[in-house]
Amino acid sequence: MTWREAHEVGAWVLMGANAVVGAWCIAAHFHERLRHRSLWWAVIAAQVLVFVQVTLGVILMNVEDLEPPDLHVLYGFSAIIAVAILYGYRSTSEWVKDREHLVYGLGSLFIMGLGIRELFLV
Repeated sequence: MTWREAHEVGAWVLMGANAVVGAWCIAAHFHERLRHRSLWWAVIAAQVLVFVQVTLGVILMNVEDLEPPDLHVLYGFSAIIAVAILYGYRSTSEWVKDREHLVYGLGSLFIMGLGIRELFLV
C-alpha cells in the first residue's frame, strides 16, 4: 500500500468511525442504557485517528513532494483543534458535564464533516 492509498483509506476510516461514535454519543445522551464504558474507548479511538490521518498526510507530502491545497491542510489541523477543544470542555462546566454525550456526539460529527469537506478539496 502506498502512502497515498493509506491516506485515502485513513480518510474513510476516520469519517466512518466519527460518524458511528457521533451517532452513538447522541443516542446515549437520550438513552442512558447506551452509556457504556466502551463508548468512550470508541470515541478515543475515533479521535486518535485524526492524529494518525494528519501524520499520514504529512508523510505523504514529504515522500511525494506534494503541495496540497491550503484549505486541505487547514481542515486537517482544524480536526486536531476540534479534538483538543472537545477534551478541554470535558469537565470544565456543569452545563457541559450534563450534556457530555451530546457535546462529544456533535463534535464527532463535526470532525466527520471536516473529513467529508477535505475529500472534495483534492
